[in-house]
Amino acid sequence: MRPIASSRPRIFLSAGEASGDLHGSNLVRAIHHLHPAARISCLGGALLEEAGAEVLVNNRDLAVVGLVEVGRHAGEILRAWRVLSSHILQNRPDVVVLIDFPDFNFLLARLARGLGLKVFYYISPQLWAWRTGRIRSVKRLVDRMAVILPFEKDFYGRHGVQVEYVGHPLLDVMGSAPSREEASARYRHASTTFLVGLLPGSRRSEIRLLLPLLKETASILADRVPGISFAVPVASTLDPRHLRKEFEESGLPVQVVAGDTYGVIRACDLIITASGTVTLEAAILGTPMIIFNRVSNLSYHLGRHLIRVEYIGLPNLIAGGSIVPELLQQEANPVSMAAHALAYLRQPELLDSQREALLSVQSRLGKPGVADRVAGLVLETMGIGQVEQARRRIPGGLREGVR
Repeated sequence: MRPIASSRPRIFLSAGEASGDLHGSNLVRAIHHLHPAARISCLGGALLEEAGAEVLVNNRDLAVVGLVEVGRHAGEILRAWRVLSSHILQNRPDVVVLIDFPDFNFLLARLARGLGLKVFYYISPQLWAWRTGRIRSVKRLVDRMAVILPFEKDFYGRHGVQVEYVGHPLLDVMGSAPSREEASARYRHASTTFLVGLLPGSRRSEIRLLLPLLKETASILADRVPGISFAVPVASTLDPRHLRKEFEESGLPVQVVAGDTYGVIRACDLIITASGTVTLEAAILGTPMIIFNRVSNLSYHLGRHLIRVEYIGLPNLIAGGSIVPELLQQEANPVSMAAHALAYLRQPELLDSQREALLSVQSRLGKPGVADRVAGLVLETMGIGQVEQARRRIPGGLREGVR
């Protein structure tokens, strides 16, 4: 294997989704904090570019979900693969860092392993939920894995994977979230009785499937609850102009907000959200929620026999029980979603009970400083030890970074 040029290591990072862009950007800053000369290229988005990584392919081009949806975007996926695989072949990075996004990232892992490159996986794909057979691929292809949920360390450890539990990276980024008072001042009007968040997901295919359900749900709620208003925080992988146009045509009292997801969630009395990382963000912010999801019928029928867990919502998985309602597939319809929302809005004790349960979820997520811990592990995987990292460390915190 080629020796590491530790004076200027080359790192390739793959973050195919909005959450990966966020956590990858903090990891890039932490790596530059420990090793300012590191050169980092990536599949990513605006946040990774802002952090100082060279974005080779924008992750907006890959924001799809489900087997059928992937088929519809096969051309974009193929073009991204050609660009990234060519870059890895030509530049032979010292380590390939993969963040979640398993289907595409497993292809990159196989390429890297075939070239004799180091592979570091940060933020495990949810193999414990389904596709447990892929654990053999992880063991074969991944040198080291950093996991963010407390039960994942035991899962991978049982299968002989070198794994470290680092805590959840949201703890690094949510300390700056506004207080409920600050957020309410931004998004609640004097006439607002309830503010309900509508979160259709971060992928274009999710918007196509789920946004119509949320619009119909909001229409039912607007007819039933005087003074209700709605807010839609827009993920960085989406174009806010498209969502604004959708809701302008509906005539509903909706604010579409880009760049302040945490502020919107904090201000809301309740959110109705697609499953995903945002459910854990809401849990940390203490905002009650209803989780829903629907995929194409073909994707659902192909995948339903593979699911190994009772819940899909991260708050429920971490709590080990149902603290948040989950409405899936046919149950994810506007009438049912509106009925659940009305039950919460009309019974404040239900909102208070869920807020209390969400506090227990927050307490199980580890401690801040996750990006710094992961950066150290990435450099160790390349053979750059703690002593050398300390020698190269420069003043300044995680968010200052080195451009």
